[in-house]
Amino acid sequence: MKKYTYSNLEAAFAGESQAFMKYSIFADKAEREGLKEVARLFRAIAFAEKVHATNHLRAMGKIKDTAINLQEAINGENYEVVEMYPAMDAVAKLQEEKSAERSIHYALEAEKIHEVMYNDAKKSVESGKDIPEANVYVCPTCGYTVIGEAPDECPVCGLKKEKFIKF
Repeated sequence: MKKYTYSNLEAAFAGESQAFMKYSIFADKAEREGLKEVARLFRAIAFAEKVHATNHLRAMGKIKDTAINLQEAINGENYEVVEMYPAMDAVAKLQEEKSAERSIHYALEAEKIHEVMYNDAKKSVESGKDIPEANVYVCPTCGYTVIGEAPDECPVCGLKKEKFIKF
């Protein structure tokens, strides 16, 4: 694929991905406000944006087999842990932006765990197996993720076990 077309697809993928997330978050907010039909509209259009993002990613040739996709995920998580969030945290601290510091801290701690989980999954896939069946719990406040059982209290933000989301 030619350079500018590829760059355009990357930019479109980023924009569609952000729209998917933003509209999904807006849907949650509308639902909390009792606006069920507005929430449904946000979710429907968010799904359409996900379709667009998927098509762009496919056109760029970036959807591979699961082992390669896991390595891509590992690389992304590692970048966030080693470079991106530490740099962002330093700036937030320097500028005394407490809410940004908290948000970055939550993400950084969760990303460390995600990298390990993806590495474990990749080992299983490379040995020809799926990962063992187990519940996955995510803290809806900070994103801390655990396979098996949720802790009594989130080790990152302190949220109680019963508030974790089960997958």
